[in-house]
Amino acid sequence: MLPREELLKGVENRDSVARVIDHAEQAIKTWEIVFTDFLSPPELAEAQRAFNRLTEVHLVAWGGYPQAERQRIAIARSDLPLEQAQVEIAVLDVAGNFLFDTATHRDFLGSMLGTGIVREKTGDIIVLGERGAQVIVVPELVEFLEMSLQQVRSVPVKTRRIDISELKIREPKKKEMTTVEASLRLDAIASAGFGMSRSKMVDLIDGGDVRVNWKDTSQASFQLKTGDLVAVRGKGRLEVGEIAVTKKDRYRVQLTRYM
Repeated sequence: MLPREELLKGVENRDSVARVIDHAEQAIKTWEIVFTDFLSPPELAEAQRAFNRLTEVHLVAWGGYPQAERQRIAIARSDLPLEQAQVEIAVLDVAGNFLFDTATHRDFLGSMLGTGIVREKTGDIIVLGERGAQVIVVPELVEFLEMSLQQVRSVPVKTRRIDISELKIREPKKKEMTTVEASLRLDAIASAGFGMSRSKMVDLIDGGDVRVNWKDTSQASFQLKTGDLVAVRGKGRLEVGEIAVTKKDRYRVQLTRYM
């Protein structure tokens, strides 16, 4: 048995990580590769941190493409080979004419959940504008969704499985920059990195639209450090690089923004 309480110590997403532990114990017992459902970024980060301390099992996460937010984990005994390609996922094309009734990520997700499935069985949704969307799901849902997902908003859609190589992924744009700030506060660094006023960033933080290392934060005064990842809903992500102190005791911070 794995040291469950020790692994769950300080974990916020306890139920999700506890389910991953259940899968790991099954993998140890059966000598098989066991798969979780799709995990959100904070759930995935906590599961990976917990399992980094274990030698009995190893895990690989994959969501269909390198920048995927929602990913499944494959878990196996540490003496069994395990590769990304073994993580079982499927891709569906949801095609329709959305020229006059534009659908958002929320619309596609809502229509999928409206068929009776649960969120944990779905990965990322890639919206393709007026042509529809591509959705990543667990393979066992493919036939059900091909039959059941027939409309999004007012638009009739045809849902069919496609090969993962047909995913239409836009590579994220990357922008490197340097800022000099009086402190390492979240509101100061993030406002510089995202090119907006500090008061606007504080509003976003207060509104729950900002996460640090995939954890929700409502503290504008949160102190950032090298390696931290700041995500702002609808704006992209910001990675904190090298930090140096200037002669005037200010902080020179290297930043990478992903859009």
